[in-house]
Amino acid sequence: MQLPTNLPPKHRRNALVTGIATLAVAGTATLALALPQDTSAAAAAAPAAAAAPAAAAAPATAAAPAPTIAQQLAAAQAQAAGQSDPAKAKADADAKAAADAKAKADADAKAKADADAKAAADARAKADADARAKAQAAARSQQRQALRPAAPSGTPQQIAAQLVPAGQLGCFSNIVFHESSWNVHAVNRSSGAYGLVQALPASKLASAGADWRDSAATQIKWGLNYMNSRYGSPCGAWSFWQAHHWY
Repeated sequence: MQLPTNLPPKHRRNALVTGIATLAVAGTATLALALPQDTSAAAAAAPAAAAAPAAAAAPATAAAPAPTIAQQLAAAQAQAAGQSDPAKAKADADAKAAADAKAKADADAKAKADADAKAAADARAKADADARAKAQAAARSQQRQALRPAAPSGTPQQIAAQLVPAGQLGCFSNIVFHESSWNVHAVNRSSGAYGLVQALPASKLASAGADWRDSAATQIKWGLNYMNSRYGSPCGAWSFWQAHHWY
């Protein structure tokens, strides 16, 4: 508002006050007129303001970033792991059972192999021991045979020389010569006496050997034993024979 410039100062001051008051009234009226419109605008603005966060939220929700490929892969792996846990557990259990069975089979096989090896070793040891025993027995038998005097051989007179002590051989030969003339199969027809030394009965000769019927050595052994046991020696028997013509 512009005041006239030709007014006295007092009037100018009054006019200024009046103008200010007028402006105040006019502003109040204007404000009063504007309030209903402002209220409607505020009311209209309120839903808009309320809708604004929702609208802002909706785009925000819609605009949420999609999972990355790595996240999708990790999720798939986690899901697969979750699904494969029972299968893995079964596979582990089967593998452990197979390993245990193999270990048991190996242990059984080793135990059997050890037992077989021990049995074979025992059998070899027994066979070796038996072989050694047989060899030792054969060696002892050979030693005994070597120590044993050779079987007398030759004519009855030669056999008598091998069996009868030299100091008694003459007396022994005299009795045999008179009894059988050195005939191994001589038989006394009246008494049945038999052989070189005319054993009576003939079966007495069997005590010196089963071959008494034909063996000069067996008959001489029996006759020498008889003369020693009954007369002390062949010479004692010869002395009796000379006196009695029998013995």
